[in-house]
Amino acid sequence: MKKKLSVLLLIIVLITACKNGEKEAFTEIELTNNSNFELIDKPISINRSLIKKIDSVNTYPLIIYKADTIPSQLNDLDGDEKWDELFLVANFAANEQKNILLKWVKEKPSYIVRTSVRFGKRSSATSPVQPKTSEIMLANELPKSLGYQQYQTDGPSWENDKVGFRHYLDGRNSKDLFGKKISKMSPETVGIDSLGAVVDNYHVMEDWGRDILSVGNSVGIGGYALATESDLMRLGVTVNDSINNIEKTTFKISNEGPVKSTLNYSYENWRPIDNRNYSVKEMTTIYPGIYGYKNTVSISNLQGDENLVIGLVNINNDNPLTVIDENEKYIVLYTHDKQTYDKEWWLGMALILPKNKYLGYTEAPKTGNLSNTFLAKLKVENDQPISYYAIATWEISDKKFISKDYFSNYLKKLTNQLSTKINIKILN
Repeated sequence: MKKKLSVLLLIIVLITACKNGEKEAFTEIELTNNSNFELIDKPISINRSLIKKIDSVNTYPLIIYKADTIPSQLNDLDGDEKWDELFLVANFAANEQKNILLKWVKEKPSYIVRTSVRFGKRSSATSPVQPKTSEIMLANELPKSLGYQQYQTDGPSWENDKVGFRHYLDGRNSKDLFGKKISKMSPETVGIDSLGAVVDNYHVMEDWGRDILSVGNSVGIGGYALATESDLMRLGVTVNDSINNIEKTTFKISNEGPVKSTLNYSYENWRPIDNRNYSVKEMTTIYPGIYGYKNTVSISNLQGDENLVIGLVNINNDNPLTVIDENEKYIVLYTHDKQTYDKEWWLGMALILPKNKYLGYTEAPKTGNLSNTFLAKLKVENDQPISYYAIATWEISDKKFISKDYFSNYLKKLTNQLSTKINIKILN
């Protein structure tokens, strides 16, 4: 209550200062939606270099719009332990302009948490899981060689107010799906018991939701691989392998905040077949309001005959893949079926891909170390990042997603939102 009152008091002070022309206390920022689209929870990244007034004493941003605060956070994007962006999400009507005020405050404002990352590890089969923010895993540290699963939920999990995901850091590097029933963040104890032991307690329905997707030997929803005309090269291995084809895997939670969370991965000396040795960097980002996450991948040591392939698991789906090609910047591939475990619930899954990189799609074999998945093919160049989105909508989250047309319309609106750029202008 005290925090809410102090924020309200500050808003009153700022509004009064604005009326009196005291502009030195804050930075005024003009945000403009020049499109004909309504934008909900539109992410906005303001580069540090644009902001002239940065307080060295009061170090937390407070964003004011009219009589309201807009949740925001500072993020370190390059790992130098200094913030690079001021990040927020905001709603815009078509062709709307908003003038927001940035004030630096001493105490960190408290906001409703709308994104989260969870990661934990145990050091032995009998040790309890401890929360961690980073990890280095070597090729011989897979569950089959260790004799136990060392990671909570097999690796990091991340979520927003709509949906959750997890990454199999244990060598498989697949992306799995958590369906959410509530907007609040799921408990930190998902994947461990009361003693801190690693357990599978998320394939049953809880108040927050559950794991709803069968992944098998696919790369899940948004996982990736490389392909040539003759070879399909999985990043990592399967659950049956004891030695990884990646020499060193590094993971870090780079940012975790109320409106944005970021995970970074590095894969060194990935040798999927003879005479191929790659290095990969990956960044996963989630922000509120979207039924999905953004992924950015760059690969080194390419030989020139490879395509990046992005996976959309096809284990419990009986319907054909649908393509939406209506947006100038993005192309959408999606499936819609009762494709959860035991075909119990309707689930729509999609990939939103950069159109200038898209080369069509194929389907992986039904067996093998990368199987049962649609694969979107993208042109990839050495050390050049490619960004795409993985989307999942569950009927328990919103019953309207039972309808294929409703899901398709959501994807069309989302691609319009993603392709719309907010114009940012610093006024003082």
